[in-house]
Amino acid sequence: MSAGKIQFYYGEGHGKSTAAMGRAIQVAANGSETILIQFLKGKSEIEPPFMTRLEPEIKVFNFAKSEECFDELDSKRRQEEIMNLRNGYNYSRKVIGTGMSNLVILDEILGLVDEEVISAEEFGELMELKPEEMTIICTGRVLHDSIRQFADEIYNITQEK
Repeated sequence: MSAGKIQFYYGEGHGKSTAAMGRAIQVAANGSETILIQFLKGKSEIEPPFMTRLEPEIKVFNFAKSEECFDELDSKRRQEEIMNLRNGYNYSRKVIGTGMSNLVILDEILGLVDEEVISAEEFGELMELKPEEMTIICTGRVLHDSIRQFADEIYNITQEK
């Protein structure tokens, strides 16, 4: 079995989640499954019906309860949503720690560090759970220096024009 990697797709440009999903489709085409855990995106009425058609090869989990994105919430609703996001973080620990899939996509998890939902230390503890053969893709807009050390590969997605 080949060794997995930890990859970060970050930046202000569009396409980070799309690139991660492209990798999930490649993995599915080769007969393996992917677990995708979304953070900070809110519930979407368009994505879930389409995404469920990709199961069982690509399993999608979104722990957000709010319809709005995290950065659009007032402080009271933000605190409620933080509890949901922490549940998603804890589920990520289970998925990674038990090796449930060879590819795990943590969509917008870098934002959990940026929004201080989890600490850099908690992020590091999560990455250290990775089994040798697992690949983890982490996406988000901001990549803090305190977590760069955990990546094997870093992709900065920016818009040029």
